[in-house]
Amino acid sequence: MLLHNITLRDFGAYQGEQRLDLRTEPGRPIVLIGGLNGCGKTTLLDAIQLVLYGPKADCSGRGNRPYNDYLQQCINREADPAEGASIALEFSITVEGEEHYYRVVRNWYFTGSKTLREFLTVLVDGEFSRPLTEGWADHVETILPLDVATLFFFDGEKIEELADPRSAAKVIESAIHSLLGVSAVERLRQLLKTLQNRQRLSDADQDVLDKIRKQELELEQATQAASDAHQLMAAARSELLVRQKELDDVEYKFERAGGKEYERRKELEAERNRVKNQAVATNKALISLAEGPLPLLLLQDQLAGVRKQAELEKEADDASRFLGVLEERDEWLLMQVADELPANARSALKRKLTGDRKKRARAADLEHNLGLPHDALLQLSALDQALASDSARARDLLKEAADIAEHLEAAQQQVDTVPDDEFIGGLVEERRTAIERMAVAQAQFQRGETLHAEAVARRHRLEDELDRAHRSRRAAEWRSAWLERVVKYSEKTRGTLEQLGDDLLAHHIENVEAAVLHSFNTLMRKQGLIRDIQINTDDKFALVLTGPDGETIDPGRLSAGERQLLAVSLLWGLAKTAGNRLPSVIDTPLGRLDSKHREHLVDRYFPKAGRQVLLLSTDEEIDEKLLGRLKPYLSHTYTLVHDDKTFTTTVEPGYWWTAGAAHVA
Repeated sequence: MLLHNITLRDFGAYQGEQRLDLRTEPGRPIVLIGGLNGCGKTTLLDAIQLVLYGPKADCSGRGNRPYNDYLQQCINREADPAEGASIALEFSITVEGEEHYYRVVRNWYFTGSKTLREFLTVLVDGEFSRPLTEGWADHVETILPLDVATLFFFDGEKIEELADPRSAAKVIESAIHSLLGVSAVERLRQLLKTLQNRQRLSDADQDVLDKIRKQELELEQATQAASDAHQLMAAARSELLVRQKELDDVEYKFERAGGKEYERRKELEAERNRVKNQAVATNKALISLAEGPLPLLLLQDQLAGVRKQAELEKEADDASRFLGVLEERDEWLLMQVADELPANARSALKRKLTGDRKKRARAADLEHNLGLPHDALLQLSALDQALASDSARARDLLKEAADIAEHLEAAQQQVDTVPDDEFIGGLVEERRTAIERMAVAQAQFQRGETLHAEAVARRHRLEDELDRAHRSRRAAEWRSAWLERVVKYSEKTRGTLEQLGDDLLAHHIENVEAAVLHSFNTLMRKQGLIRDIQINTDDKFALVLTGPDGETIDPGRLSAGERQLLAVSLLWGLAKTAGNRLPSVIDTPLGRLDSKHREHLVDRYFPKAGRQVLLLSTDEEIDEKLLGRLKPYLSHTYTLVHDDKTFTTTVEPGYWWTAGAAHVA
């Protein structure tokens, strides 16, 4: 990169349009720009950074102010705010052996509504480039990264900052990554990562594969859930078996101790009481029978005699009533058959009838010694029926009473086998606990069975869905495999680039260490002060200084001038390692150096700092003597002339002691 010219219009102290030609001649790489303090040297350095980097520029006068406030401050106090200010920078770069010319113009002004407007215009090879204008913030990083610019555009304050080892470490890290190509490798890795991220299927294909991946994930989760449920069920089954065994043991002891009877105690007692009540009822029924005619069964013979007497008395009564009637009948009958029967037959019939009447007459003569009523036979028949019925009932009741007595005895025996609470209370509690644990284990096992069945069913359903999805995925899968190959090889290349970055970093570290050490020894008047300089990448790129005795030197032990020279050596070493391909803009670097060190800088550093060096200095830093030492390397010079009345600066050709001579060399 080579700077051609810069044009300032109403920027800071520069009133009107001020233009500086920055091109150098072969063998004369330095453009010397002189100016007293406050004349605009730092403003010129800020202008170069502002036109290139805009809001990101590390301008000295900005501080923490908002960007628009800083731009407003940069408009010359005598300028019309509506016209504003502008900076134009022209430079060239070589890309793949072809040189391209850039003109970057940044201008800003106030509109009628008092709003600050900023515009950027980028021309390449004389043609306006809209893409570069719109994307300049990114494009300028490919030309001169902002982190790198701080190594080539610096002033005394930057030197002071780099004299602090902690600040130097940050600069070293930034420079090695940005300036020496390590960050380019990393950017390439990031681009490959972006390429990987952009490798995607069409929405339809992606939907298919996403659905399959989702289903595969769901199937994997369902399979795991089924496995977990199976393990849960198996654990629950084992627990159930343990609790079952525990309950069986307790049940066995409980049963041996009369537990079943103890459980049925109320039932057994109720049964015993029921049977006892039956016995009482049966006894009452027997007593009731005994209160009736049933005891007369003990007088069967006597009752038979009474029955016989009653029959005889009835016959006597009947005979007594019918004797007169029979006699009249017999006479009538004999008269009726007198003519029809022979005499002997009539005699025989008469004898029969007479004998029958006599027989009845003897019966009628029976003595009624019992005084039985006339219906005694009926009463005796009713008594027989009652006795027969009561006898059958009594037999049934007696049999029932015997059965009840036997049942009652058995029921009482069962009640007697029931253990008391004190004897079986512990087993009852143990059994209750075992039953509760068994119930919990049973519930857990059933829950495990349910979960397992549900998980297996879901897994089968997902397997079916996944099978159907796989039928439509082949084309998408082929495209996905191709994209995966792109990603795979991109990832492999990224790994290679990572290794390349590490190797490149190690290589550049060695080169920078050697270049910084050589630069320091070149600038120092004390030879042998530092034997070696190393960059510790494990300690955030800290500088490690080694003295001639092999001991580490604390940078704080160096004098202020020596630390400044170390800072300059660091910048110079980095520039040399990068090939001195960028312009250097150096503002007031000699403040704390003694005369010898100043001469070393003038003789050994400035002429070799790069192909193009813009050196900003006061008349005390580059005085007449040092100007003479620089003269062979000067392309041309400028002086910044400040008008204390108008507080404006103009650019004049020449330098002190050569004023009036254009492009003094």
